[in-house]
Amino acid sequence: MPELFLVHPGGPFWARKDDGAWSIPKGLYGVDEDPLAAARREFTEETGFTAQGDCLDLGEFKQPSGKIVRVFALAGDADPAAMTSNSFALEWPPKSGRMQDFPEADRAGWFTPEAARRKLVKGQVAIVDALVARLQGK
Repeated sequence: MPELFLVHPGGPFWARKDDGAWSIPKGLYGVDEDPLAAARREFTEETGFTAQGDCLDLGEFKQPSGKIVRVFALAGDADPAAMTSNSFALEWPPKSGRMQDFPEADRAGWFTPEAARRKLVKGQVAIVDALVARLQGK
C-alpha cells in the first residue's frame, strides 16, 4: 500500500491542530499556466523538494470553500526532516500592527492511506480514495 506525503500548514491558526489539519502540497495557478507545471512548482515551494517523474492525474476535487483542487500523484521519496518551506507574512498577534513571517508548511510526513484520511482536512479525504482506487486499477 502506498504512503502519502502530506504537509502541515504553518502559522498560528494551525499550530495546535493535528488530525483534520494536514494537506497535500498545493497552490494557485494562473489560467495560462500548465496545471502539472504549477503542481511541481508549488510542491517545491512548500517542501523544498523537486517533484520529478511521471505523474498520475487524479483529477479535480471541489473543496468545502468552493475552490477546485487539481491533484497529481507520483512515486518518490523525501525526508520529512529535510523539508523547507517558503513563508508568508501575517499580522500577529491580530490587531497588533506587527507583521511576522511564518512557514507555509511547518512540517511534513508520510502517512498510510488510513492515517492520511484522519490527518487531512476533510475536503481532501476523497483524494486518498481516488489514489487508492487508481493504484488498484478501479
